[in-house]
Amino acid sequence: MDYKYINQLLNRYWEGETSLEEEDILRAFFSQDNIPTELMRYKPLFSYEADEAKRDVLGDDFDVRLLAAIAERKPVKARVISMGQRFKPLLKAAASVAILLTLGNAMQVPFSRSSSDPISNYDGYYKPELDNGTNVAIGDSSMTDTLQQSLATPSAPAAMPVLK
Repeated sequence: MDYKYINQLLNRYWEGETSLEEEDILRAFFSQDNIPTELMRYKPLFSYEADEAKRDVLGDDFDVRLLAAIAERKPVKARVISMGQRFKPLLKAAASVAILLTLGNAMQVPFSRSSSDPISNYDGYYKPELDNGTNVAIGDSSMTDTLQQSLATPSAPAAMPVLK
């Protein structure tokens, strides 16, 4: 049997030039049982509507099952969230940042001490090599002051200018 008309309709179908009636002809042709083997590859394309109509995926009782499932659900109760609970994540983040900044500053202090500033070099232990006389609490400062004053030689008083 010659299927020139069906081949012409298929060519026009692929070019998008078929009318709705011609597409109905193709659907009717491919819904048959005896189709030539060279055209068998197009059968699923044109017979899908007939196959889909046979399969009802949702079923007739879909609406009833859906409404029953909705009726079974218990309503969700709204929770009251206080301001403290709302800001708790923000406060945790701020505390984390504050801790990191504090630790960062604490780590930089030992590395930024200069050797010319004895107070910043003080770590709680007396180190005689760092003592340059500015530490009053360490050592006997009263003895040093007394000795310096006693060793000072008195000089002759300078003549004072007379103011008129």
